[in-house]
Amino acid sequence: MQAGVSTACMYPELLEEALYGLALNGITHTELFVNSDSDITRTRVHALKSIMEHYSVTCKAVHPFACPIEPMMLFSDYERRVDDMINYYRRYFDVMRELGAEVFVFHGNDNHHAVSPEFYCERFIRLVEAGKEHGVIVAQENVERCQSGKLHFLREMSRLLGDDAHFVLDVKQAVRAEENPVNMLHMLGSKVCHIHISDHGEKGDCLLLGAGSFRIRSFLEVLHTYSPEASVIVELYRQSYRGISDLVGSYRMLSHMIGSIEKKAGETVEKQ
Repeated sequence: MQAGVSTACMYPELLEEALYGLALNGITHTELFVNSDSDITRTRVHALKSIMEHYSVTCKAVHPFACPIEPMMLFSDYERRVDDMINYYRRYFDVMRELGAEVFVFHGNDNHHAVSPEFYCERFIRLVEAGKEHGVIVAQENVERCQSGKLHFLREMSRLLGDDAHFVLDVKQAVRAEENPVNMLHMLGSKVCHIHISDHGEKGDCLLLGAGSFRIRSFLEVLHTYSPEASVIVELYRQSYRGISDLVGSYRMLSHMIGSIEKKAGETVEKQ
């Protein structure tokens, strides 16, 4: 497993400036949140790549800003929209291949325009297949306001899609949907390939690590048994922390926990 921080934490800083700020403060693994179409022009992608190479930063995932229009573009009855949206997301897949990112974070349809799981998966698999052509994993994120917010829907996706089902587990979104993130991890197992982590408790549902009551280490231990290659990305809203030193603190705490868990797992294997 690998700890990281999402550039989304730095919003509304420009994407390349957010990445530079994280890199300059010693954060070497990230998820890129694309906030505008112009963020992925050739010039700006080159700038991102230059920062990553100079500071030895790796990127596991990319999150598109276009998720609010996914219900209209991918889950309506107008077929041409589906083709247009998949072709648009191919641009992201090209960028991801250049930056070495593997996971494309997908929100999907919202609850106000709910469709059957079968219809949902038929549209989803078309995006998955396009991602495969570029070496990209399209992964469904659990989002409280979307059909993906509830575990029962994700389990049905897993059943219908089989090996093509991959998931991003967002802890704060699970809490908002009144789902237990550890239970979600057990139910979805190794199909969880990426994590958005934060703490939660009496002070809120999106807190710095250690500021709430979430048993983070226990969660990571379970994750390690299912998906030891997953990235665990700190994703906080701007009002959830004071400055970049807070993000660095959460990143270091997370890195230390992961290192300790992996060391213990290695020692167990050696004894066997």
